[in-house]
Amino acid sequence: MELLRNAVEGLDVKISQSTFGRVFRLDGSGHPKERKGSKFVTEIRAGFTTFFTMAYIIAVNSSILQDSGATCVCNDTGDPACSTDPNYAACLVAINRDLITATAAIAGVGSLAFGFFTNLPVALAPGMGLNAYFTYQVVGYHGTGPVPYRLALTAVFVEGFIFIFLSLIGMRQWLVRIIPASIKVASGVGIGLFLTEIGMSYSAGIGLITGSNDTPTDIGGCPAQYLNVNTGACDSHKMQNPAMWIGILCGGVVTAYLMSYKVKFAIIIGISIVSVLSWPRDTSFTYFPHTPLGDSMFDFFKKIISFHPIQHILVVQDWNIAAAGRHFALALFTFLYVDIVDASATLYSMAHFSGVVDPETGDFPRSTLAYCCDAITISIGSLFGCSPVTAFIESGSGITDGGRTGLTAMTTGVCFLISIFFAPIFASIPPWATGCTLILVGCMMMRQVTTVNWAYIGDALPAFVTIACMPLTYSVAYGLIAGLFTYTVLNSLIYITRIVSRGSIRPPDGDNAEYWTINPGGTPPWFIRVAHWKRWRNGMGAMEIGSVRSSVELAAKDSRREMTHGAM
Repeated sequence: MELLRNAVEGLDVKISQSTFGRVFRLDGSGHPKERKGSKFVTEIRAGFTTFFTMAYIIAVNSSILQDSGATCVCNDTGDPACSTDPNYAACLVAINRDLITATAAIAGVGSLAFGFFTNLPVALAPGMGLNAYFTYQVVGYHGTGPVPYRLALTAVFVEGFIFIFLSLIGMRQWLVRIIPASIKVASGVGIGLFLTEIGMSYSAGIGLITGSNDTPTDIGGCPAQYLNVNTGACDSHKMQNPAMWIGILCGGVVTAYLMSYKVKFAIIIGISIVSVLSWPRDTSFTYFPHTPLGDSMFDFFKKIISFHPIQHILVVQDWNIAAAGRHFALALFTFLYVDIVDASATLYSMAHFSGVVDPETGDFPRSTLAYCCDAITISIGSLFGCSPVTAFIESGSGITDGGRTGLTAMTTGVCFLISIFFAPIFASIPPWATGCTLILVGCMMMRQVTTVNWAYIGDALPAFVTIACMPLTYSVAYGLIAGLFTYTVLNSLIYITRIVSRGSIRPPDGDNAEYWTINPGGTPPWFIRVAHWKRWRNGMGAMEIGSVRSSVELAAKDSRREMTHGAM
């Protein structure tokens, strides 16, 4: 054991002192901004940790996006969703296999590129929440929504380039700042509840809830043959579906138990247990029933190792934007806004967690490049047929395991690329195996609800409306719009009352209101550095484009802090 430890330490020292170590700023490399505590072997191990923590996205993302119908065509006029069409079901199986390859490929390429260019231990993959919005609100279940799948991919492609432009000119930072803080937090919480609702459904979850004629939802849990074709409700045998109970007990309870002990691969273990139990064909909860579709799925599963090329969803964008009109614009706005807020919050929190945030500027190295790299991956992901790609909060598991540099993200990327050749395994993970994962992700996203400013109604009510409307309207976009509308109307009335009364009529708890401003920031520092060639004279790396906060912005922030805080 001592011999192995010495060998590892020797390898770490040798690589750290090489050009490779200096490029990635490993500890001991001699780089003026080397990452303290970063070791080559530790970075590789942390990359594996991140992969196993977020590998569930391969199965979950393909399962969710499959529900959009993708490029499958429904010709059954009596059943617009083609829920009972065997030909459509067979097409969805092929789409699922395409999406498994696409998800693994874009996560691999994105994480590799992000780690190399930004030197941050953050992995990328199609974002949870955005994939649900893409599927169930924009495209709709089996293509029954307002925007066709091909056109929705066009919106994602365009969004990526808009994101690049906004990042370069500093507008991205301003857009994030003008959204009220409580609504930013509430958006994440609402998406968490939205994911929970999906995780409890039949199409992409454990089947705990169904639709109903009398109420918006009803208790479910019946085997599929007892579902009412018209309403989707259980006609009988409620809570008697063996697959649901396997999902709850093994995918939910066991996973939560392992998470309580900080087991790093808890989610993967839970999904694996349910999947393995569901693979034998002679059980009441098998994923491979003795039907033509089940036979086809089982034949593919038996290949174990196989490369499945993307056949149906590669570069299928439709540029007839006028056909969808306002629905296309709404989808584009929502993708852009949620990506801006989510990517900004995740990247900053992960950079802070890894200890690379500058305490003076509040920024992290190569931040503008990080946002641009993320944006480019979004557009590339759309060419692969995927919903928007974003930074994953699960990267924190790798950072906890010692990851400090881009080597961690690059290792994760390599793992995703290798997983492409195990498509038969990932294609055979049933929805009840990943349903509780969605519920647990929703639980983790709910943690931030405590940071909402509940002390002032002008902040609390808009946040609550945002949280409530997302799952209840089955739409991230409508939740955001409802929250922003409530905030604008309520706080405008309060502001007008204060102005008309010359300050004599103010809410008793108005001092608890969160500060809000629409003032723009300064010129992006990367632009100033390029104009004056300062980034070269200061010895900065060629890829270190700059930070997102200028001295003008920081000065403005300091001066604004001295102002009286209040709503609007």
